[in-house]
Amino acid sequence: MKLRTVGRHIREGGKNIYRNGWMTVASIGAVTTTLLLVGIFVALMLNLNQMANNVEDDVEIRVLVDLTAQEEDIQKIEAKIRDITEISSLQFSSKEEELESLMETMGEDGKQWELFEQDNPLNDVFVVKTADPVDTFDVADEIATFDNVDEVTYGQQVVEKLLKFTQYARYIGIGLIAGLVFTAIFLISNTIKLTITARSKEIGIMKLVGATNSFIRWPFFIEGMLLGILGSLIPIGVTLGAYYYVYNNLREKINFSFVEIIPFDPLAWQLALILLAIGAFIGVWGSVMSVRKFLKV
Repeated sequence: MKLRTVGRHIREGGKNIYRNGWMTVASIGAVTTTLLLVGIFVALMLNLNQMANNVEDDVEIRVLVDLTAQEEDIQKIEAKIRDITEISSLQFSSKEEELESLMETMGEDGKQWELFEQDNPLNDVFVVKTADPVDTFDVADEIATFDNVDEVTYGQQVVEKLLKFTQYARYIGIGLIAGLVFTAIFLISNTIKLTITARSKEIGIMKLVGATNSFIRWPFFIEGMLLGILGSLIPIGVTLGAYYYVYNNLREKINFSFVEIIPFDPLAWQLALILLAIGAFIGVWGSVMSVRKFLKV
């Protein structure tokens, strides 16, 4: 496509926006409102995904070795665990290390455990992580059958609930965003339909003098893309401003280890690009739908 032709399509697309007057304003307003909600949901989804990853990274299986197990038995347990294909990492923590960790965790109250340094009642422990947290349950059940394994713990009920919650939250978020995007596509599609109807005679004349279908369609695609991009500017500003405030005023007040708010930078760039891309996609796809159904040339 020649540069002159591209320039012509861009000018025509811009003129169409001006010609439609209040319909253009209504479409941009609808896209703005829709993308504002999309921006909020995307920011929440990105942070929820970060939290879900943190939760999944913290899921681990603790394999308590029987107190009567010998060094040879411990080595056999380790070899069997390493043979499990779903395992991503394996660490051994001796009973002495477990006691030291317990004392550090309890702070001042941990000093009373110094009495057990000579006769340590704790177990040697293998700390196991799976590549996919969903495999945690099956791997834990398999390890529990090994000889000289006293107990296998991984917080079964808590882990199951957390994994289900994060999975459902992702699906719901994606569904809401998809619904909002399709709503905006429908609104822009209606605006393009009105443009096509108003210019039906002009389009017919263009076709009679030899204009190709693609030549006639391109200005409508440009118009839709401009509507989507213009409608995304205010949501980008509002969403980023709100997120900047939340990040700087609330992140230090959150005391849960797995709740980690994504830093403003690079999320600001990611969110801006996502909203611009969604806005452009909404506009172009809305135009495509209108042109296919109503542009009879």
